Amino acid sequence: MEREVEIVYKLEEEDYQRGFFYEFIKRLADIILSIIGIICLSPVFIITAIAIKIDSKGPVFFIQDRCGKDGRIFKFYKFRSMVADAEQQLSKLKHKNEMSGPVFKIREDPRITKVGKFIRKTSIDELPQLFNVLKGDMSIVGPRPPIDREVRQYTPYQRQRLLVKPGLTCYWQVMGRNNIDFDEWVELDIKYIKERNLWIDLKLIYKTFFVLFGDENAC
Repeated sequence: MEREVEIVYKLEEEDYQRGFFYEFIKRLADIILSIIGIICLSPVFIITAIAIKIDSKGPVFFIQDRCGKDGRIFKFYKFRSMVADAEQQLSKLKHKNEMSGPVFKIREDPRITKVGKFIRKTSIDELPQLFNVLKGDMSIVGPRPPIDREVRQYTPYQRQRLLVKPGLTCYWQVMGRNNIDFDEWVELDIKYIKERNLWIDLKLIYKTFFVLFGDENAC
């Protein structure tokens, strides 16, 4: 049975509900774009997988439980950018956390491998999430899917991030990423949830291409 994280809705229903046309077009675009991306980027997938295996011991992919729409847990895919036992080392590094709120991020994370540093800088590590989009766990545009242990520390207001399907990109990715603290990150996600439409989705996809490779805020 799928686990769910309890969430409390504070937004009015009309603030986050959208009509059939928007949801249909958005899902259709997710399917088409994810298939095109997987096919066109298949050489990158292969080269990255080989580089990861040569660089360090461990699996090619990092698979983790993440919270999707309404708190539903799904398997989230990334290329592995850290040492294989990175999760076990986390407790020793928590005192170095540079992000506010329940999220853990440090710029000079010693768990990141040489290949991992490059694929994070270029966002190549995120490409396997195209399979999450194709499966329907995620969308191209939407709030980033949080880890369930972080969600359990959320306030009711912060849990509103889970009102819509998570995505590959959103305002956070194009407006500073790790230079934005957690509270502002939540505000940006709620702004997207309240205002989202096809035009905003297209603009965010377009802007993402300009910060995708070599983003100085990526880590």
